[in-house]
Amino acid sequence: MFKKILMPIDLQETHLAVKAVAIAIDEARKHGAEITVMTVMPGFGMPLVATFFPDDTMRQAMREIGTELKRYIAANFPKDITIHPVITEGNPAERILAQRDAIDADLIIIPSHAQSLRQVFLGSCAARVVEHATCSVMVIKA
Repeated sequence: MFKKILMPIDLQETHLAVKAVAIAIDEARKHGAEITVMTVMPGFGMPLVATFFPDDTMRQAMREIGTELKRYIAANFPKDITIHPVITEGNPAERILAQRDAIDADLIIIPSHAQSLRQVFLGSCAARVVEHATCSVMVIKA
C-alpha cells in the first residue's frame, strides 16, 4: 500500500521522534517501502538574515547537519530498509509538503509535540502538514 514514506524530524528534539521512527520502520517493512528522513534548517538563506553571516556559513551548516542526520539514521534505522536523507531550508511545513511532492510520497509520518489544542490548531507544523498534504499523514504524539 505505501511505497514511499516521508518522515521529517527535528534533529534538536530527536527524543520526540522515537515512536514515529518505530512506526516508520514497521510500515516500511510491512509494505516494502523506502523512507525519506528529512530535516529542515531555519531560513538562514533569506536575504535579510544572510547579511548577518559570513558567505560560507550556510554551506558549513548544511554539511554539519548532513553529518548529524546520517549519524542519526545509522543509529536509529536498520540496514534492511532503504533510507534517503534530505536536508532543506525554510519554513518546515512548506518544505515538508514540497518534499512530499518531489518524491511523490504516499505517507508522511510526523512526530508532534503539541501540548494543547491551541498549539495544534494555531501553530503546529504537523497540523499544517495534515491540512495541506495530498497523501495520508500519520501524526505520532510524543
